[in-house]
Amino acid sequence: MKFFTKEVQIACVAILGVVVLFFGLQFLKGLNIFSTEDTYYVAFDDISGLSASSPVYADGYKVGVVKDIIYNYGTDGDIIAAVGLDKNMRLPKGSTAEIESDMLGNIKVNLLLASNPLERVSPGDTIRGNKEIGMLSKAADMIPAVEKMLPKMDSILTSLNALLADPALANSLHNVDAITGNLAVTTKQLNALTASLNNRVPGMLDKADRVLTNTDRITKNISDVDIAATMTKVNNTLNNVEQMTAALNSKEGTLGLLMRDPQLYYNLSATMRDADSLMIDLKQNPKRYVHFSIFGKKDK
Repeated sequence: MKFFTKEVQIACVAILGVVVLFFGLQFLKGLNIFSTEDTYYVAFDDISGLSASSPVYADGYKVGVVKDIIYNYGTDGDIIAAVGLDKNMRLPKGSTAEIESDMLGNIKVNLLLASNPLERVSPGDTIRGNKEIGMLSKAADMIPAVEKMLPKMDSILTSLNALLADPALANSLHNVDAITGNLAVTTKQLNALTASLNNRVPGMLDKADRVLTNTDRITKNISDVDIAATMTKVNNTLNNVEQMTAALNSKEGTLGLLMRDPQLYYNLSATMRDADSLMIDLKQNPKRYVHFSIFGKKDK
């Protein structure tokens, strides 16, 4: 009687299939069956969907996977995640773990390594874990503030629509267009004026040079004048004027007597009156003073 009958062969194939299926499922979960790993435990208050086979990263590099999730159904407490890390991985004492989720919902564990090169966490020990506040959580926290802002935004949009519907705004835009056109014309005129001034500047500079040259010449002529001699002549002239004024004020001399002697003034006045009377009488009775005849003197 043969041992490897058809029934035995079928049983062996079935057992081999189950073994292959088991190892295949473990491989698909991310568990490395043929390598030894060190098991560490991480205590979380909330695992936020973390499950077995979730990857574990350190500094962005995958160093292990979550092997199991242990939940205490009896009392409230921490949820323990058993993680298998590569044997070459050394956890500094004081390190923590953090659950992180991306936009697609994929969850992973990040190890936050402490700066402690002397002390290490031993395999089988427990470290503290927490949940990362991701972008979705921050956005959820902003929702109440956004809800409060919505009525104000609605009021602002209503006011903005009313402003845009106001005909005055269109008129203002037309006025701005007209002002822009005027500014363009003014700019063109300013450019033309500037070009004209640029053309005249050389001539103006030449005139300014000539004026400066004449000024220098006048200054030189003034500097050449003998100021001392001129002042001496001026002083002599003033002395002569002073002497003449003194002579007029004194009673000596004809002008002084004429100005100071009242009797001479009265005599001159009387003489002038007599002369005036004589001239009047001469005009009225010329025959008293002049006798002229061609045929000789005639007896009266």
